[in-house]
Formats: sequence, C-alpha cells, structure tokens
Amino acid sequence: MMIDFALEAQRHQGLPAREAIYQACLLRLRPILMTTVAAIFGALPLMLGTGVGSELRRPLGLAIVGGLAFSQVLTLYTTPVIYLFFERLGERFGMGAAGSALATEAP
Repeated sequence: MMIDFALEAQRHQGLPAREAIYQACLLRLRPILMTTVAAIFGALPLMLGTGVGSELRRPLGLAIVGGLAFSQVLTLYTTPVIYLFFERLGERFGMGAAGSALATEAP
C-alpha cells in the first residue's frame, strides 16, 4: 500500500521519490499498524491461554505474535529503502518509476 500511494503522489502531485515515499509512510502507517495489532490481539489468547492442551497452543501463539511483530518492523524499515533503491536504479537506466508508468498510460 505504501508503494501504491508513493507512485500516486509521484504521478499526480509531481513529488520526488523521497518525498513521495515519506508522505506515503505517514499516510499508511496507522492502517498498517492497526491491522497488525488486530492480528496480534487475535493470537494473544493462544499465547496466554491456560487449561487443558495449552502447552500445545502456546508455542503457536508465540510464533504468530513474534512473527507478526518482527515482520512488521522489518517491512516498515525496508519498504521505503527498497522503493528508493529501485527508483534510483530506474533513473540510472533512464526509466524512473513515475516516468515509465506515465509513458505506458493511454492519453
């Protein structure tokens, strides 16, 4: 979603890649975090539950919560970096992400 918003900002608002991805990160951070937190809260009963069979469910809950938290942090840090890397790579070869997308759209 951040990439879609960044490309949209580049195409329609004429923002440079760094500003576009920054604006996309600010705009999409809350919905992304809300989705992840909702999934984590859904897995908390597995991780914190007690009773018969809880020793089998607890590792699953821990893996879900830990995986969601780790992947969310990793994604929030790497997505803007990868976006800017590919934008610079495209500029080096004469095809910016916003420019090449505009060239393929019908008038």
